[in-house]
Amino acid sequence: MKTRETDIFIIGAGPVGLLCAYLAEISGLKTIIIDKSEGPLEVGRADALNARTLQLLEVANLFQDLYPLGLPCNTSSVWEKGKFISRQSSWWNELQGCFHKHFLMLGQAFVEQLLDKKLTAIDAAVIRKTTIEDIQLTAHGCTSTLTNGDIIKSTYLIGADGSRSFVRNHFKIPFEITRPQIIWAVIDAVFETDFPKVPEIIVFQSETSDVAWIPREGEIDRFYIRMDRKDFDMEDALKRINLAMAPHYVKIKKLVWFSQFSVKESVAEHFLFQDRVILAGDACHIHSVNGGQGLNTGLADAFNLIWKLNMIKNHGTNQNLLRTYENERKPVALSVIESSGELVRSTKYSDDGTHAKDYVKIVEKRAGNITGMGIRYSESGCAGTRVYDLTIHKEKKSMRLYSLLEYTKFTLLCFGDYVPAITVPDFVTILQVRPNETQHEYWTKEDYYKNQIVIVRPDAYIEAVAPIGEAESLLKNLVETYVEN
Repeated sequence: MKTRETDIFIIGAGPVGLLCAYLAEISGLKTIIIDKSEGPLEVGRADALNARTLQLLEVANLFQDLYPLGLPCNTSSVWEKGKFISRQSSWWNELQGCFHKHFLMLGQAFVEQLLDKKLTAIDAAVIRKTTIEDIQLTAHGCTSTLTNGDIIKSTYLIGADGSRSFVRNHFKIPFEITRPQIIWAVIDAVFETDFPKVPEIIVFQSETSDVAWIPREGEIDRFYIRMDRKDFDMEDALKRINLAMAPHYVKIKKLVWFSQFSVKESVAEHFLFQDRVILAGDACHIHSVNGGQGLNTGLADAFNLIWKLNMIKNHGTNQNLLRTYENERKPVALSVIESSGELVRSTKYSDDGTHAKDYVKIVEKRAGNITGMGIRYSESGCAGTRVYDLTIHKEKKSMRLYSLLEYTKFTLLCFGDYVPAITVPDFVTILQVRPNETQHEYWTKEDYYKNQIVIVRPDAYIEAVAPIGEAESLLKNLVETYVEN
């Protein structure tokens, strides 16, 4: 039996747990992460990264590794009885302050494998084939007992252990599940078809709308098929696809993954337990896959959470900062439940028999959730909104603003020629962006934030904005909020 100590003990090495570990390690926090699996996912599960996730991956220096692997997709179309009906992408095209106005169709396995590799490279590898037996809270944190008898003492514990979370159940955190009796099959495969294949999300209208074609990376595609019963096999699902796509046909050339799932919806009553135990991802919110929000919401949980633990542990911020994690993320989870719930029910129920059209209209209405770009942590004003991404120039290079942000620090952006004479604490970086071309400094042609100072949180949401001459007072407020409590 061994006893080890760490800052954060993470249970579950799916994408959310892995990202928590990675962000914590680059922030200077020690982690131990365990999982019952033998390795990262190889096929299946989530299939899309939205525009906001792509921005956050840039901040964490993960974007360049993942983006080339995926397939950009920003269009949804409707087909009925073999005929094209409509095509829409306005909710992507109208996004501002964003360079990648689309989903990146990419399997969850690629995210897991990249993060697993990076953790291994920095000597923080996942402890595999290991499960948890008991967790006790102490005056200073958590003492966890593994099934092999080892003891982990940690300041914090993150339960990223999925919808059947041991952590959530262990601490009896209420998680009432709604089951709308909707069952789906999902097939990832290389398909043979005479359908005019395009890289679009296609919703088929037949008696209802029970088939959706999802383009994917490489040669594979995905079909979601609503079956509404549990006793079916892949041939049954394939028959339903061909019924919806008639007169066109589809055959499987190479099967990659086949599964079924019943829709379940729930948000945990609490995301925190005694300010030491934290739930993230599916451990605290589950819903249907419609809208592609599960993986993205879970990853956003990790981005929201870890910088706060970094500020508390490494910079002396009051412990109360951790409570903003639940205050900010639980409303998002509830809105995701509403969005995905409305979408999945529209595939089965329609007053006018126009299920597929209804579905796309709901996507448009709920675009803020589905693109991720409408998520905000305030009721009004710029504070709590995502900072816009801009093209920034320096010498002969052009780059994205997000590539200059650091997840481990706040960024104080000065948009103008005025250079504030201020000294910043070590958790803040100053970035001067001038309005006109200069030889050796950053500059931009864009007018967003002109002559303003913008304090950006580590997760790329705006902390505060003011005229550039008020830099000193804005910085003073930041320090008082995060240090002088």
